[in-house]
Order: sequence, then C-alpha cells, then structure tokens
Amino acid sequence: MVAFIKGELTEIKENYIVLESNNIGYEIYLPTSAIPELPPRKSTVKIYTYLHVKEDALTLYGFLTKDDLEMFKLLITVNGIGPKGALGVLSGITADEIRFAVLAEDAKTLAKAPGIGTKTASKIILELKDKFKLETAFEQKMLNQSDKINSRSIYGKREEVISALITLGYSSSEAYKIVTQIDITDDMTTEEILKLCLKKI
Repeated sequence: MVAFIKGELTEIKENYIVLESNNIGYEIYLPTSAIPELPPRKSTVKIYTYLHVKEDALTLYGFLTKDDLEMFKLLITVNGIGPKGALGVLSGITADEIRFAVLAEDAKTLAKAPGIGTKTASKIILELKDKFKLETAFEQKMLNQSDKINSRSIYGKREEVISALITLGYSSSEAYKIVTQIDITDDMTTEEILKLCLKKI
C-alpha cells in the first residue's frame, strides 16, 4: 500500500491533483473541499493516499490529513458506499461532522453530503456507530481545530476569495479554477488576491 506521497504539486484540477515524486506524476483524487486548502502549484505537499484496485483500473484517492484518510477507509466499509461515494461524503461534510452525526444518530446532517440520501445516511449510522466514542470524537475535533489554525493564513484567504467569487456569480468549479492559478503568499490581503483573480478572468 502507498501510505502517502510527498512531492511537487504540478497540477490542480477541480477534483484531482497531479503530484510529481521521483520523476513520476501521480494523479490523485481529492475531496473537492480539500482543493482550496492546497498550497500553490510547484509547492511541496504531503498527501495521505488510498490505492483502490479494480480489475480494469488503479485509482489513488488522497487526503490532506490522516484523519480524513481514516474516515474514508471507514466509509468504504459501509455496504453500498464505494470510494467515489466516500469521497463525495468528505467533499460535503468534515470527518468531525460525520463522527458527531453518527454518534447523535443525525441522518439529516449526513444526507447533506452529495449523493447520500436518508436511506444511505441511516446505513452509515447503523454500521459505524460502534466505531466511535464521544470522548475520542471531542479529542479529535480539538486536534483538527489546532491543525487548521496553524495552517490557516493562506488557506483561509483562499477560501474567502472563493466565497467572494461565488457571491459574484461564478460557479464553485470556476472559482476553484481561478484561485488555484494565483500564487498566494502570506503577506497578500484577500482584496489583493480577489483583484488578481478578476484580472485573470
């Protein structure tokens, strides 16, 4: 198994990236929510991976955190949820939200994820409720929040700009595409990034 790949981010698309490591370009599918959190192209990044093997294809799924990878692995154990479905769930709601929704038997929150109806949400609760403990869920949430604060500056600005572009009438995929073309630095303001994006358009 490929536990993770560390390399240069050469391409950022709507739902996948190309990561170059040791002269090999790996196509890795990510939750769409992870795309705006990526550093600029040509940066070195570490992606936690899951290799899905089918008769006719080998597909790499990637995550920015180990926690997301572990949640993905749990989701694909649920009857009827494949890797694409699990990726869809993590694109719509966070690993923390999944844990708390399962513990609270809150099918409504789980059904917010793309491609997940109430029936599948109930199945997730039924099959995963024994896997989580409330105390551990709180501990993990605190860990995830502190990690997010540490990496917030550039990613936070990027998310704000994407929201602004969506408000201006661009689709989320257009907004992602535009923002990933800008090399954002720590000293740039959200307004400066937005102006650069509008110039690109």
